[in-house]
Amino acid sequence: MLLFNEDVCGDFSAATSREWLETNGLGGYASSTIPGANTRRYHGLLVAALRPPVDRFVLLSKLEETLTVNGRRWDLSTNQYPGSVHPEGFHCLKGFRLDPYPIWTFMVEGVVLEKRLCMVHGENTTVVQYVLHPGDADAELEIRPLLAFRDFHSLGLENGDLDPTVAEAAGLATFRPYASLPPMHLAHDAAATVPTGHWYRGMEYLRELDRGQDWREDLFQPLLLRWHLRGGEMANLVASTEVRQSSRVGEYLREESERRAELLASAPLTESQQSNPLVRSLTLAADQFLVRRGEGWTVVAGYPWFSDWGRDTMIALPGLTLTTGRPEVAKGILLEFSRHVSQGMLPNRFPDLGEEPDYNTVDATLWYFEAVRALVERSGELAWVRAHLWEVLKEIVEWHVRGTRYGICMDADGLLRAGETGTQLTWMDAKVGDWVVTPRQGKAVEIQALWYHALRVMESLAESFGEEAAQKRYGAMAGKARRSFMQQFWNAECDCLYDVVDGDVKDDAIRPNQVLAVSLAHSMLPAGQARRVVGVVERELLTPVGLRSLAPSHPAYRGQYRGGVWERDGAYHQGTVWGWLMGPFLTAYVKVHGTRKARAQAEKWLDGFRLHLSEAGLGQVSEIFDGDPPHRPDGCFAQAWSVGEVLRVAVDVLRPPGVA
Repeated sequence: MLLFNEDVCGDFSAATSREWLETNGLGGYASSTIPGANTRRYHGLLVAALRPPVDRFVLLSKLEETLTVNGRRWDLSTNQYPGSVHPEGFHCLKGFRLDPYPIWTFMVEGVVLEKRLCMVHGENTTVVQYVLHPGDADAELEIRPLLAFRDFHSLGLENGDLDPTVAEAAGLATFRPYASLPPMHLAHDAAATVPTGHWYRGMEYLRELDRGQDWREDLFQPLLLRWHLRGGEMANLVASTEVRQSSRVGEYLREESERRAELLASAPLTESQQSNPLVRSLTLAADQFLVRRGEGWTVVAGYPWFSDWGRDTMIALPGLTLTTGRPEVAKGILLEFSRHVSQGMLPNRFPDLGEEPDYNTVDATLWYFEAVRALVERSGELAWVRAHLWEVLKEIVEWHVRGTRYGICMDADGLLRAGETGTQLTWMDAKVGDWVVTPRQGKAVEIQALWYHALRVMESLAESFGEEAAQKRYGAMAGKARRSFMQQFWNAECDCLYDVVDGDVKDDAIRPNQVLAVSLAHSMLPAGQARRVVGVVERELLTPVGLRSLAPSHPAYRGQYRGGVWERDGAYHQGTVWGWLMGPFLTAYVKVHGTRKARAQAEKWLDGFRLHLSEAGLGQVSEIFDGDPPHRPDGCFAQAWSVGEVLRVAVDVLRPPGVA
């Protein structure tokens, strides 16, 4: 449980810097800040995935709340308008906690009102319950829903096309402001409703201003709901794309609490891991990224704005599914992505509006082999892999040998070449207009590590399946790749690996990519060189919340992630810290040192994430952090591969030596 008192709740800046997230397993979500002041266009109480997990629309932006006690009105909500915060309901907020979903405690005139919110798993449905504490004086509660009804990437302004009609029945109000979108139903047990039809103009989202984006929006308020509450009584709301009943709110809240308790209970964790706050929080966080795509499974790369990305999915998969004891979900993800393999490549991204997938990645497909290997190692699914994935894996290798999109092809030296002018194929993929910030064309170090690893995985699988000829072929290919790698990539001057080799041009920038040549299960490096690589990465790139994407000594280093799109993308992989890289680094560190002392040190390095759980996305791990101290979090406040890799390595580090 994360708990915040008046010191945070009553401080507008501190409270709005902390964001909570509820998800529904479909790609939809509810999210805002502690005081309920939306600071992003992506915030909303019902962000529905109309074609799971994408096609997401902010239907219900927020609820304006007023409590009347002893004839005096108290606004409980908080908003940012031009030049002012109004109302200032955060002054009435005495506590906020995740237990397990968001719970707010308001106090006015000695009267305590508690508010609870969660989403219904498997539905575009958000439930909200207000409870007046037993024994408190009578009070009147007014709720005014604010509607957005727009794509979650955009903003809305007052317009004449909106249909203000409210269709009312007993305990149900239905809104359909625009014919192109489905209606939203608001089930309630209010004593009275009053049609209004007001626009709330000029709502400001300051995180969008920070990002150099449009930041003002108008929201429509169609009606007012009013309850007369006595001590111990409740007010219930259900906002949904389906017709639901407010009488089920208590049931929905209870079922969601039980579902999350079962997630923790069923995770294959030791007693010490079960009691570890970081492991517990991230086990629950992991569930928020696992969503349905049709009849299959996929991974939302990050909240609030990413859809499902192949690279992020495969990197995050072991931590999100295998560490948490959900191999069936892992199999569902691997099977779903196998259906989208094209010319030997996994999709890089599934667009939000459902167009054809993008295939502009070289590493997503190679990470697929590591995800398969991890499944076999943790769950013993050899027979399943042979029945469902083996032919796909062989096809992928053959396409890479003879060549596929974007110049991806095995070179004569056995290494994998990739890239064409104007493309960005590795995970360092920032591009603004025609500017590819880190093109890395040629032979990138982590791509060689992943290619070699994939070949060794294929060699092992072929042996298990009794395919002797394939086993020998993959083994020979891996051996050739290793020999070429050792000849071309060792940077004796810096005692580490070159980042990219392109013919005679060798990039000596110290980046974190080289750590994968150590951390992967099959490594090309001898022990001594592996240890020196880890030492350089530790000295130049390690921070409390991940690895810098470029050493501070490099002239292109950018220590702060600030400004508009050009400035931010220019820093994205030029010094910005990435949380997910702590997974490979700690894996490599323990691998090369292999002592209890090394495990203890690795556990200490995870302390930065324990602190981070309560500073940005609550209970989550952010996408990125500033390269310079104090390493301010930024990007998505909840990132799948950050959570997956930190959780995976935390459990591995906390697992006693010798325990599988």
